[in-house]
Amino acid sequence: MTTHHPHATRDSYDTVAADYEKLLRDELANSPFERAILGVFAERVLGAGGGRVADLGCGPGRVTGHLASLGLDICGIDLSPEMVAVARWAHPGLRFDVGTMTALDFEDGSLAGALAWYSTVHTPPAELPVMFAEFHRVLAPGGLLALAYKVGDESVHLSHAYGHALDLDVYRFPPERIAELLGDAGLVESARLVREADGPTANTPQAYVLARKPE
Repeated sequence: MTTHHPHATRDSYDTVAADYEKLLRDELANSPFERAILGVFAERVLGAGGGRVADLGCGPGRVTGHLASLGLDICGIDLSPEMVAVARWAHPGLRFDVGTMTALDFEDGSLAGALAWYSTVHTPPAELPVMFAEFHRVLAPGGLLALAYKVGDESVHLSHAYGHALDLDVYRFPPERIAELLGDAGLVESARLVREADGPTANTPQAYVLARKPE
């Protein structure tokens, strides 16, 4: 089994944090599919009465800020202290904390919604069940999870990106396998959109999923 080394992910994102924020700051403006799914997520959470939402693996907070602008009560969590520092600088009105998606500092059933927007891409498939079980734990009954991930059945190693030397494995997942793992964790997939690659920042097919914790 491949072993995930979170310290390598943390150190790599600490290195690129400032440049990553600059490069991707306006990415959502050119991503209509992503804005659409995020809009549905926000509308569904608010329509169910709202509540606390967490952006898990938030990076520099660009999606956190967008969802806050849609009316969500949202905070961000990231493994990288430098990413958290950049997010706090870029979005001073929002809360960001250092944390790991496999041991979230939230009480059981305390979140109306959770978001993992491309933040599972450095997790080997064999380790996803632990992460999905943690998502299930922190969601309230009826709570909604939004995922974005790269589609495929392989991994690539990045040794250089965003102008820096890195040490990152990037995993792609078959949508059917993600749905199965979510189901095993007690989360029911309610919507899925798969789109083809369409540019340098999306050079593989991408998938967006909404899944709900049953009442």
